[in-house]
Amino acid sequence: MRQVIQDFKTGDLYVDELPVPSMSEGMVLVENTFSLISAGTERGTVKTAKASLLGKARQRPDLVAQVLQNIKKEGLISTINKVKTKLDSLKALGYSAAGSVLASLDTEGKFKKGDRVACAGQDYASHAEIVAIPQNLVVRIPDNVSDQEASFTTLGAIALQGVRQAEPRLGERVCVIGLGLLGQITCQLLKANGCQVFGIDLAADLVKLADEISSDKAYIRSDSNLIAACDQFTHGYGFDAVIITAAAPSNDPIELSAEISRKKGRIVVVGAVKMDIPRDPHFYRKELDLRMSCSYGPGRYDVGYEELGRDYPFAYVRWTEQRNMEAFLDLVSQKRINLKPLITHIFNIDEAEKAYDIVQGKVKEPHIGILLQYGADPLKFSTKVAIRHEPIKSINVGFIGAGSFAQSYLIPNVKFWGASLDTVVTSRGITAKNVGNKFGFNNCSADIKDIFENDEINTVFIATPHSNHAREVIDSLKKGKHVFVEKPLAVNREELDEIIKTKENTKGKLLVGFNRRFSPAVVKVRDLFRGSDEPVVVNIRVNAGFIPKDHWTQIAEIGAGRIIGEMCHFVDLMQVFTNAAPVKVYADCIHTSNSKVTEADNIGVIISFSDGSVGNLTYVANGDKSIPKEYIEVFGAGKVGIIRDFRDGSLHANGKTTKFSITGKGHKEEVKCFLDAIRDGKEDPIAAESIYLTTLTAFKILDSLSTGLPCEINLG
Repeated sequence: MRQVIQDFKTGDLYVDELPVPSMSEGMVLVENTFSLISAGTERGTVKTAKASLLGKARQRPDLVAQVLQNIKKEGLISTINKVKTKLDSLKALGYSAAGSVLASLDTEGKFKKGDRVACAGQDYASHAEIVAIPQNLVVRIPDNVSDQEASFTTLGAIALQGVRQAEPRLGERVCVIGLGLLGQITCQLLKANGCQVFGIDLAADLVKLADEISSDKAYIRSDSNLIAACDQFTHGYGFDAVIITAAAPSNDPIELSAEISRKKGRIVVVGAVKMDIPRDPHFYRKELDLRMSCSYGPGRYDVGYEELGRDYPFAYVRWTEQRNMEAFLDLVSQKRINLKPLITHIFNIDEAEKAYDIVQGKVKEPHIGILLQYGADPLKFSTKVAIRHEPIKSINVGFIGAGSFAQSYLIPNVKFWGASLDTVVTSRGITAKNVGNKFGFNNCSADIKDIFENDEINTVFIATPHSNHAREVIDSLKKGKHVFVEKPLAVNREELDEIIKTKENTKGKLLVGFNRRFSPAVVKVRDLFRGSDEPVVVNIRVNAGFIPKDHWTQIAEIGAGRIIGEMCHFVDLMQVFTNAAPVKVYADCIHTSNSKVTEADNIGVIISFSDGSVGNLTYVANGDKSIPKEYIEVFGAGKVGIIRDFRDGSLHANGKTTKFSITGKGHKEEVKCFLDAIRDGKEDPIAAESIYLTTLTAFKILDSLSTGLPCEINLG
């Protein structure tokens, strides 16, 4: 299928052939007929991508701060590689589209094949022939509304949310500053609500358009009579509400809105404007009410609502994103909103570059609503796109999932080892195509069947969200493939038991990405205690850092939390140092009334091992970032081994201290061991029972927290 994409590194914008996006539960697959270019928003996006590295840094100082912090934690080279991975990416454009349903897995059965629907969402409702949309960002189109009109729905919902924030009453006088596409729709919504509407903009053509179809009166910002006209329009009292839909780097819209508001007036910010709020003379003396409007409405930026399909109760959240979209379409259906005069250009998808030349000002043409049109033969759509035709080697690899971690630590090491890269699969075809081009895969796809059903792929690397790991491991093993899966192996006991059963009946090798055990620092400390039969005490302190509850790793249905998703690393490390099996675990965590804190992210864990060894894990998210992340001590047989953040450490024996400085957490070494084992027919790099016990121990930590009691660890 064809899609408009932009290379974030170079700024190049073009139409490319990409895999059809995959479907999962709660998603709706839609064949687009039209999508709307939101000129204001997308102009800014394109401009950022075209900026130099310094220009990008100036526009996002928050990300620069993150980079500097990462240098302190992981070093300069590692950070540079991460930044390169982020910059060397393809970006999907567009977030408002309309089309017909090809298939639906929505959990409520609301959408059927052939339904005409409007779609919303950045990275979902893209400028592409086919899109996969979360169910809460899809609405049916009324019969008397065209697909062209319906493609405006996302912008309509944004405008509607701004109007709702202004709480306009019948007969009130409202000013809209910024008469672009969003401002024109806002004016029409206000008039439909029974308000007297005054518009202001810098551009004469937009003022003229508003005068004709959207507002009761409109003025150019530079008009010397503007303030007098506002006074005349409001009978000298000032506007009851001002809605700012402009995008401007200056503070002028904020200052102007305060000047023309009545006492106790309401100012709503919808557009991206500078917000230096001057106390005097207006905000303070008039007691003005300043409000922000958040995109399409309640549900925006909530993973549970947008991605997991959890709707808010109608009685308590009357207007969600989806319900705002429906309300806007109802107004269009009732002819209360007139969108047709706002459509200035329609381009076929193949001509998208011409459309963006207008948006960027390369071609000087008056424009406001620019649509992209689709209409290709669906039979030509494919889940897999060929990139190159390199010869297949004895180890032929398919990647399922290719986020920043896989691009930084797994794919480069597989390629360096010399395996052939056959197919990369991600849920979004644009990511698969980018990774495929960047690393030299033969194919890219958005459907994991293109890996499972390809007999030439004998090795699979899995780096998807944690909740998908077990099923993808099981399916890969059943197809006779060797499997490397990032931790965790599974997120519950049932999945673990099924993996154990599957592995017993298949010949493929299995390795979980417990990379730390392969690091040079761990090998040095492990060798210090080699040959000793005495039990050891292992202390591991992890200053993990705070992660908010809405991060994907914290969501049970996706990431399963940090105990299962991250702490398993350190259970595995303890097995390396003790060379014994965990048999019992006790855990306790902090207790706080702070709702932002995940209590189990701040935990103390004691693990007993079969040889009498003891492991102590202190894992905290409430520490300071200036302290190194990981500190490891191993005591036993009159010796001590210390590792400081996998950068350096020391060995203590016979009254002598040997210091070492070795960087690296073992990512390169684990990939090499795994691929060497496949090539040479060796045993799995980590014994299957050890992997299973590590996974089970993580589950038992949760059980101990729940019961307040020590828990036995037994695979049974």
